[in-house]
Amino acid sequence: MTDTDRIIAEIHRLLNARGPGKSICPSEVARHLGNENWRDLMPAVREAAAAIGENGGVIATQKGRRVDPVAARGPIRLARPVAMGAENGIPTPLKNRQTANPSDGET
Repeated sequence: MTDTDRIIAEIHRLLNARGPGKSICPSEVARHLGNENWRDLMPAVREAAAAIGENGGVIATQKGRRVDPVAARGPIRLARPVAMGAENGIPTPLKNRQTANPSDGET
């Protein structure tokens, strides 16, 4: 098993353990696999997430918006595409969903 295969397996394991509608931080994956050297694994974890994302298995979000896990700067979350009540294929947790404001005349 290659390092990439181990990272991909750990991403899936953590997402499965977290359950439907939940996301994980890439650093969780790195910490599980790298112990005290986990920071060195962060680029590889993001690359593995991107590889899984190519076939639709995982998406990366930042501040509720879908992002490229390799290109994104700052913290991101990884989730299954249908997690958290996906809207347009992007997970949107209830606390981040925009709802129509009745005072605006929208419903």
